[in-house]
Parts: sequence; structure tokens; C-alpha cells
Amino acid sequence: MMKPTQIFRPTMLSGYFPRHNPYFLSNKYNGLFHGLILVSKPTVRTLPLTIIRATDNSNQGNSDASNHKKVMISANVSNLTKALLNFTMTNFLPIALISGVVLGFANPTPGCLAHQYSLSKFSTSGIFFISGLKLQGGEFRAVSEAWPAGIFGLASILLLSPFFSSLIFQVNLAPREFVTGLAIFSCMPTTLSSGVALTQLVDGNSALALALTVMSNLLGILTVPFWISKFFTDDFGVPIPTRELFWSLILTLLIPLILGKVVRNMLKGLATYIDQNQRIFSMLSTILLSLTPWMQVSKSRPLLLMLKPQVFILASGMGILVHLILLGFNTVAIKSVSSGFCGSKSVFSKKENFRALLIVCSQKALLIVVAVVDQLGGALGESGLLVLPCVAAHINQVIIDSLLVNFWLQKDRSYSKKFEA
Repeated sequence: MMKPTQIFRPTMLSGYFPRHNPYFLSNKYNGLFHGLILVSKPTVRTLPLTIIRATDNSNQGNSDASNHKKVMISANVSNLTKALLNFTMTNFLPIALISGVVLGFANPTPGCLAHQYSLSKFSTSGIFFISGLKLQGGEFRAVSEAWPAGIFGLASILLLSPFFSSLIFQVNLAPREFVTGLAIFSCMPTTLSSGVALTQLVDGNSALALALTVMSNLLGILTVPFWISKFFTDDFGVPIPTRELFWSLILTLLIPLILGKVVRNMLKGLATYIDQNQRIFSMLSTILLSLTPWMQVSKSRPLLLMLKPQVFILASGMGILVHLILLGFNTVAIKSVSSGFCGSKSVFSKKENFRALLIVCSQKALLIVVAVVDQLGGALGESGLLVLPCVAAHINQVIIDSLLVNFWLQKDRSYSKKFEA
């Protein structure tokens, strides 16, 4: 019979490990327990646990405060960057134009070289090519629904507003090119992009605004040479190359616009990409437009430095006054025509049509001015002096209409709040 296996149980060695021995684990064995708080000699002074914890908490608190400060600084920088980016994107047109003028003053050599190689003609054609790429095809159909408003808009832009140039000529200002430039400016069709953009912001009839923009710039190829010949031949006693000006506008404006539209229709994928990135192409057009004041100011810098600042300020004030007069004239004209077309039921009485007409009919295109001045070849004066007041007038009209759009938006919000209440 097998004996039961005995289980070995080790005896407790309590006698060998005194429970309260202060000399336990002397220096000889401290290396085995490195990292533990052990006392080897009674003469060694140790910090209390509460002090150690307080010191750790203090260090941790300082670290947290430093990290919080870094996070706050990073957040402030991020917010400032976003605000600056948003401001730049919102005001990209005036910033680009002003930057072109400043660069032309600061270093005229690159601008003069670009003008020598006729870069302005390529930039103008590029803008109209981009406009053709952006044409979706419904612009002309949209105006058929509000055809009386479309006819009035074309008449105001192309036939009525050019007569204000005769009033501008009455102003006595030296150099005379400033007055001549603003007079040419009043004969131009409407802007290519800012009028439509502002109309969209205020929930106006953007289709009507776009149709007026396209058709007025196309028909302006015919009307601008006529008005330039009518108003400027007698005053300057120089022959205006009307035929050359007409064909130059055809080659510079119309053909690139048609090519852009053809390319859009041929490449459907490109059309989709352009429609999804309208803002990028608008910014590209603005950059090309800013090349004009850059080159003109660079070329005319010696003459511009001879001018007194108050003369340019006065010319800028004239441009503001011309735009305010156009706004007032078109407001009265639209109200008058509206009363003759069934009153409150007419297309003119609709808020979206009224706002689109007022904005688009009161703005003038800087780009066509540049094309005309280049083609005239100095017949009406120094090209840089002719263009510079037009650049200021173009910027001022965008700023004034932006304030008008903001006023309309505030009015709409207050009306909505009253209606909800």
C-alpha cells in the first residue's frame, strides 16, 4: 500500500525579516531595488510624502498652464489667419487691383517689359476665354422671361449712360487725361463679374444679370467704337480708328469668348469641373485683370510721380460721383418704366429684377477701357493717365455697390423678423 505523498510547506522566515528594522537593506543591496524609496541609514533625511506629492502636483499644474497657454496662442493665430483669408477672398478684386498699382509704382521694370511684349492683349483675351468657359447656355433663355427688363438694361448700358461723358467733359481738371479716361469709362458696357456676383449675394435675378453682362459686352463691340468716334473726334481733332478698333475688339473679346464656349461644349468633364469651381476661375480672371493697372502704371510712372496727390483724389471723387449719378438715374428710370408696365404686376416691380438691373446697369467695365486705350495708341493722351482714374472708379463702384447690397440684406433681415413676429 503506497504511502501518501507529503506536501512540502516552507516555514515562515519571519524571524529573519524583522518587521520594523530601520537598517533593513543597507547600501549593499540598494542596487537591487533601484527606484524604490528605501532608507538605508537613519541619518539620511527624507522628504515627507505630502511634500513630494505637492511638488509633483505643482510641476504638473505649471505644465498644464503652459500647455493651455500654447493652445490659446495657437487658436488665436488660427482664428486670425482664417479672418485674414476670409477678408482676402471677399475683397479679392479691389485687393488685386490695388496691388497691381502698388507694384507698378514700386518696381516699374517688369511691368514695362510686360507691356513691351503686349501682355495686356493676352490677359484680356484670357479673361474672355474664361468667360466663355463659364457660359452655361441658359443665360439668353433666362432673359426671355423678363424681356422688358432685358431691353431696358441694354438700352441703359449701351445707349443712355454714354451721354454722361459729355457732362464729364465739362470738368476742368489737369491732367486732361483723367477727365478723358472717365469719359471713355462711361461709354463702356457693364462689368464682367462683379455685377453678377453682387446680384447673387443679394438674391437678385442672377440669370438676368448674367444675360445682360454677356449681351452688353458682345453688343459693346459695335457701340463703343461709335460712341468714341462721336464724342471724342470733335473734342480732340484727331481721327479715331473706328474700323481698327472694331476689329481689335472682335479679335480680343469675341473670338476668345466663342472659343471658350466651344471648348466647354466639347469637354463635358471640364464643364462640370468649371461649374464646381466658379470661384477659382473668377479669381483667375481677377488676377489677369490686375495685370492691366500694373503694366499701365509701370509705363506711366514718371508722369504719375509728377502729379499732385490732391489731383488724383479729385479724379477718384469724380469717378464716385459718376457712379452715384448712374445709380440715381437708373433708380428713377426703373421706377418710371415700372409704372408704365402694369404697375406692381410688371417685371420691373419685382425685387429680384429691380436689384439686378440697378447693379448691372450702373457699373462699367475696366477691361474694355484697356482694350480701347491700347488700340488708340496715345491718340487721346498718355495711356497710363487715361487708365488710372478708371481703375479707381472701378474699385469705388464695387465698394459702393457692396455697401448697397449690405443695406438690402439688412433690410431683408429686419423685414423677415417683423414678419415672423
